[in-house]
Amino acid sequence: MNPQFDVVIIGSGPAGASAAFELAESNLKVAIIEKEKLPRYKTCGGGLVYRGRRHLPFEISEAVEREFFDVDIRFDAKKLAFKTKRDRPIISMIMRDDFDHLITKKAEKLGVTIFEEEQLLALELGEIAKLKTSRREITTKFVIAADGALSPTSKMAGWQETRMMCPALEYEIKVPEADFESLSTSARFDIDVVPYGYGWCFPKAKHLSIGVGNFMKAKKGIDLKSHYQTYLKTLGISEILESEAHGFIIPISPRKDGFVKQNVFLCGDAAGFADPVTAEGISNAIYSGILAAKSITESDLDLEKAKQIYQSKLEEKLIPELNIGVRLAELFYQNKTTRNLLLKKFGQRAAEYMTDIFMGDRSYPADFKQKIKQKLKLKL
Repeated sequence: MNPQFDVVIIGSGPAGASAAFELAESNLKVAIIEKEKLPRYKTCGGGLVYRGRRHLPFEISEAVEREFFDVDIRFDAKKLAFKTKRDRPIISMIMRDDFDHLITKKAEKLGVTIFEEEQLLALELGEIAKLKTSRREITTKFVIAADGALSPTSKMAGWQETRMMCPALEYEIKVPEADFESLSTSARFDIDVVPYGYGWCFPKAKHLSIGVGNFMKAKKGIDLKSHYQTYLKTLGISEILESEAHGFIIPISPRKDGFVKQNVFLCGDAAGFADPVTAEGISNAIYSGILAAKSITESDLDLEKAKQIYQSKLEEKLIPELNIGVRLAELFYQNKTTRNLLLKKFGQRAAEYMTDIFMGDRSYPADFKQKIKQKLKLKL
């Protein structure tokens, strides 16, 4: 007999594992299908901003390698530089294998079934969904697709590609002790070391996660490897003892054709919920996974009602923020002259505002264009 569940979640990342934990707390019968053996490496800068920690209902210290209460934000290689500080960790450095597995284990303790090293092969939707994996067939009323940027589940369910997909390149590197010590005092963002993007240097316990990403479509292809090599020079790194490269893509705009189709609810990168300005995706993955779970529990397992609740919850805060972020990102990356003009006078204030967003204390302003016009008048 095929196993039956109330909810089956595809993917054990922050979105899927958080959804599983939330659902299990309501005593629903839940399973996670994960194609890899856990814990598994996941390509990611590994910078968890504080708003992401606020969404989680439990402590994650055991998966945190470092905490940074200050952040360096630099533009055009030190021409403009700002530092912000808070009394809570702005960014916590994690390795995704440990972090994701921590949430998954918390969910498992509540009774969630984990099918690891198992891949979803086919999906038949209807009043009850039928899932065929590489090992079994499963039936469920709800499916949460939390299987990342590529999301095979969303393709099986009929979604077209409407997200903006942007490339990033990350290296886990070990450097001489002197270089590590000089770069390990704070988390660092270097805007514009990549056209329409930035570089990041995130110190972990014993190594650096250094990456570059292009977060706005360019007219021509961008050689990220070349920009990474240049970025190493900007950081003052001349010798690398060990290096492991990982390329990935980040969806930085929400899907335009909805987030629910029949039994399938999208969250995290599968839905395109990464922050359009910073490309940070972990916090919104956790948040959207919890929203999907709450929508199901609050509906009393009524599919049509759950769809309505999820849409309402998304439109309350997340979708408006993302839509504003898409427009703000265009100004931030494509209008450097205007942006830098404003930063010379209001840069520290802008850095504090962005840090407040990282902390979960603020959202992107809906009237940002009007505010920019006002500040330009002041500047001129």
